[in-house]
Amino acid sequence: MSEVAHATAPPTAPSVIRDLLAKLAISYTQVTEHPGLNPARKVQAVLLDDAVGALMVLFPQSQLLDLNRLTELTGRNLTAVSPERLERMLGKHSLSLLPGLPPLTSSPCLYEESLLREPTLLVHSGEATVLLEITSDDFKRMLSKASAANFGEPLSSIRPNFDRPADDRDEITQAMQAFTARRIQQRLEATIEIPPLADTAQKIIKLRVDPNATIDDITGVVETDPALAAQVVSWAASPYYASPGKIRSVEDAIVRVLGFDLVINLALGLALGKTLSLPKDHPQQATPYWHQSIYTAAVIEGLTRAMPRAQRPEAGLTYLAGLLHNFGYLLLAHVFPPHFSLICRHLEVNPHLCHSYVEQHLLGISREQIGAWLMRYWDMPQELSTALRFQHDPTYDGQYAEYPNLVCLAVRLLRGRGIGSGPEAEIPDELLERLGLDRSKAEDVVSKVLDAEVLLRELASQFSQG
Repeated sequence: MSEVAHATAPPTAPSVIRDLLAKLAISYTQVTEHPGLNPARKVQAVLLDDAVGALMVLFPQSQLLDLNRLTELTGRNLTAVSPERLERMLGKHSLSLLPGLPPLTSSPCLYEESLLREPTLLVHSGEATVLLEITSDDFKRMLSKASAANFGEPLSSIRPNFDRPADDRDEITQAMQAFTARRIQQRLEATIEIPPLADTAQKIIKLRVDPNATIDDITGVVETDPALAAQVVSWAASPYYASPGKIRSVEDAIVRVLGFDLVINLALGLALGKTLSLPKDHPQQATPYWHQSIYTAAVIEGLTRAMPRAQRPEAGLTYLAGLLHNFGYLLLAHVFPPHFSLICRHLEVNPHLCHSYVEQHLLGISREQIGAWLMRYWDMPQELSTALRFQHDPTYDGQYAEYPNLVCLAVRLLRGRGIGSGPEAEIPDELLERLGLDRSKAEDVVSKVLDAEVLLRELASQFSQG
């Protein structure tokens, strides 16, 4: 009986935190984390460092931590401590998250003074789902040795463009003007120096829209690119597809294992991946670019099959949408190289925010806007540009809605399993209903994909090498 009671007992704050607060005579109430909590009351704690040493920074989750302002205030070039160092520190106290409690560490502390405007605050306890509600006065007592400053940017002043595609062109132009600090040429295409689409990709796109295209046609195109041909054969031979016998040729890969539709979309994804190289810099703890892409594409493939047959969109195109959903990330690194490192550093210190807020704040546009623009510029299918553009809008029900809806669902399902970056986002019932899916079926799809995670990583490595 006691074992059952113990197994179902709700999580509680770790003992080291309870002992610390008792020693400081700080009263608190335990609150379970849930989406409806006011972010202005939630304390975000980040541990930063530089050559001088570590610094704990506290600010409300209703704000974005601006590293530029922090540099101006402190004269220090602070960035997030490495995940390994933070893990070691938390491990000493058996904590899973960094609590916003300065007495816990010996590091100096800087806090956003607007924090204390709220009568009560919600502080991470170190246990993922448990927050501590503490009065502002008691919290202030813990900040006696800390310094106050204004360095946060209210999210209310940052307006990511999730659902105003008519503004994309103007906003991209404005971002380029701000970036180059000079007058922009009339044609945006001449300003953003995008590499031309590779010949192989152009040929594959033509085949995609040709109703008379045959296996011989796609085999011929793939075989003209030796690296691509090797990757397609290797892909088909992967244990993930458990193909019988040895795969000896591209035609073998198509006929016996992958099929025309999947090969044409894989080949296109590989060809586009070579057009823009992976940036050398990236946010710490982020899922590697192609791993995220392959997982998302695989989940979308399963979700598409699980949809009612009458509602299913084109399976190959939904797979490609998953493969390329984060392509704007590569484009940001290509178009704004000096700013890209700054974006990465801001993503590290703002884990409570979707990347769109960071990109909007620093550049005035998001990767989704510029990625969708590139798809249109390259004359990719409209379904694809729509998928990229509206992938973070779970309410989108316009033309080709199934494509962004599937990407949105797949990304959120994976984030719930620790893959991807940024905060977890809820999955509205309405999103599932539009796709004709129920929650348990969607979760089953993700579970099946992640059961093959080792094999998927192997497939993803082929894209990275390509």
